[in-house]
Amino acid sequence: MLYFILQTGATAVNAVSALDSAAQQAANAGIPTTPAITEEKISLISMVMKGGPIMIPLAVLFLVSIYIVVERLIVISKASKQSPNLVPSLKDLVHQGNMANARSLCKTINTPESTMVEQGVSRIGQPVSEIREAMNKSGGNEIAKLEKNLGTLNIIGRIAPMFGFIGTIIGVIKIFYDISLAKTVEIEVISSGLYQKMITSAGGLVVGVLAFVCYHFINARLDKLAHRMEDTQIQFLDMLNEPSK
Repeated sequence: MLYFILQTGATAVNAVSALDSAAQQAANAGIPTTPAITEEKISLISMVMKGGPIMIPLAVLFLVSIYIVVERLIVISKASKQSPNLVPSLKDLVHQGNMANARSLCKTINTPESTMVEQGVSRIGQPVSEIREAMNKSGGNEIAKLEKNLGTLNIIGRIAPMFGFIGTIIGVIKIFYDISLAKTVEIEVISSGLYQKMITSAGGLVVGVLAFVCYHFINARLDKLAHRMEDTQIQFLDMLNEPSK
């Protein structure tokens, strides 16, 4: 048995050696051999360019989304500046009847909360219901200003995947058109259409998901600010009902 195993191993080694010798002789004789497979790297820009003309509107939507997100985050960050001493600072001024300084303090702080409170200060002496209504309108206007262009971001999140789907349809049409010209279904014939089909689909989804996530993230920050403004309004109205010392 041991002799049989050794004999089989020796035969396999001889076969491999014979194949190597044959390959070397073929190379020396100029006979073409199977080329080695090399990995071809492709850059991101080159890949995007293979998506075709539909990538132009997708690129525009992407740039608009980035601009809106960055601009809104900067504005909302400034507006979210907390003023925990706003109502306590106004308390003494209001109870002293110094409304001019109270309004000046609100303008100096210059946040959505202080703008809303200023409307309440300017109506002190009127019924509480009217003060509350004026503050609600002011607060709603301030939130509306912070929501500027968010509707556009929402629309981009909805239509970007549709542009990607249009690119997919165009890619499929291109595949069948190339097949009709070449009269064959080789990978070289259909690869261009496949590139366009897959890249536009991916591009539309990336832009759509980015806009969708950022839209809801910004809205979450605005909701948090709106709740804080409601708390400030309640504190202000409670302060008005407190007896002056």
